[in-house]
Amino acid sequence: MTQDENEAKWNVAEWHGKMLIDVNGQKIGKLQDVYVDVENDEPQFATVKEGFIGRHLTFVPLGGIHVGPDGLQVSTTKDKVRSAPDIQLHGEELTGADESALFHHFELNYTPASTESGRRLARR
Repeated sequence: MTQDENEAKWNVAEWHGKMLIDVNGQKIGKLQDVYVDVENDEPQFATVKEGFIGRHLTFVPLGGIHVGPDGLQVSTTKDKVRSAPDIQLHGEELTGADESALFHHFELNYTPASTESGRRLARR
């Protein structure tokens, strides 16, 4: 990967509104927000709006993301995203319990943060 490609990959400000696509090429939804690890500022999860009536935000893991011209391809399936835990947002950070639930649902390693709040993820 060239330096320009790497900078484009991690320029999350440009990701807002882009389509998230699952590992099988199915559209998941448009990216709303990015949650980063507060210790290293790396993108961990994105949120997308789901449903037509009573829309709600759903979290999508960003590990292994591929940034393309038509969208952002993630390494999970649309079905896995749809069955993710329902997270109620309260401010810019997730609770430790919500973080743990998301990481476990997507079978990701979870280590609670060593931050003062004990939280690992914050919206950027």
